[in-house]
Amino acid sequence: MSRVLSTEQAKTAIRQVQSIINGGFTDQISQLDAQGRILSDSNVWDGPLASTFRGSTWPETKAALDKAKTELEQLRTQLDKISQDIFTAGGGA
Repeated sequence: MSRVLSTEQAKTAIRQVQSIINGGFTDQISQLDAQGRILSDSNVWDGPLASTFRGSTWPETKAALDKAKTELEQLRTQLDKISQDIFTAGGGA
């Protein structure tokens, strides 16, 4: 028989992670993206460092941010399902 455990500490931790994600972390990633796009415009910022930013720094950072945002959204979905399953199986609400 599989063990099912649903402590208050687990419930609190799941809710905290969900709160952090829902509370604007993914929005902050979108805001970073918006500012990165502005800085990538040579009519706004130009020069050797700006060129490096446009050519490699920002594309690499944007890819990492996009991946993080996708993974956070997946985590939020998984936590919803996991918490429902655990709390139902464990008799919690």
